[in-house]
Amino acid sequence: MNIKDCVALVTGANRGIGEALVQELLKAGALKVYLGVRDPAKISPHIAADQRLVALQLDVTKPEQVEAAAQVATDVNLLINNAGVSHYGVTLLDGDAVDNLHAELNVNLFGILHMFRGFWRIVVRNEGAIANILSGASLQHNAMLGSYSCSKAAALSMTIGMRTLLREHGTLVASVIVGSVETDMSRAVPGTVTRASPESVAVAILSGLERNEEDIDTDPGAIATRARVARDPKRAERHHDTRLPRLPPLNPT
Repeated sequence: MNIKDCVALVTGANRGIGEALVQELLKAGALKVYLGVRDPAKISPHIAADQRLVALQLDVTKPEQVEAAAQVATDVNLLINNAGVSHYGVTLLDGDAVDNLHAELNVNLFGILHMFRGFWRIVVRNEGAIANILSGASLQHNAMLGSYSCSKAAALSMTIGMRTLLREHGTLVASVIVGSVETDMSRAVPGTVTRASPESVAVAILSGLERNEEDIDTDPGAIATRARVARDPKRAERHHDTRLPRLPPLNPT
């Protein structure tokens, strides 16, 4: 994947890692970047002025908007599925877990699927690549991110399926594992761990794509999680045990 002179589409492009990806794509010499956002009015003014940017109203949970975007962005050869949602502090036993899982699956899983189905032919024809932004929670369940972990693990499995389907076309489908990053989403997660900057994560993603890596670990947190799971899966499974809240009563009144 050659980032210079590519035509990219980034979903969730108006903040955090998405905005950093747009900036790094422009720095690397991308010819054009489509910004997939629910509300184009919320695109940061300091990047909206660049003539290489094209804003698309794109809610990945709405197939009709994905189809409309595919009718416009026929020149895309790099699709980065970055849009995501997370609820922290909710275990699978908490009252909001079911609603949260529905919401997270809608964006984190079905949203990627809508984008894949809408754009795979375009990316293959243009000899490009697809990158799905996932999480350390895809590799290791975090009970305090109960529904989010489930959605991201499912998204990893789906990414592997996409990779299998497009391998015969020579099209790279990358699973991007992100750990602790200084974004609005991750700030909700307590702890003293050092968080990587969105800019450094964006650089790691683009560098990994240029090296044709199928699995891209973007930061120390992601690298540590993968190593922990590979070294001792059962110990990794218990990694977050000390952070669990008290269970609800067995006999609620």
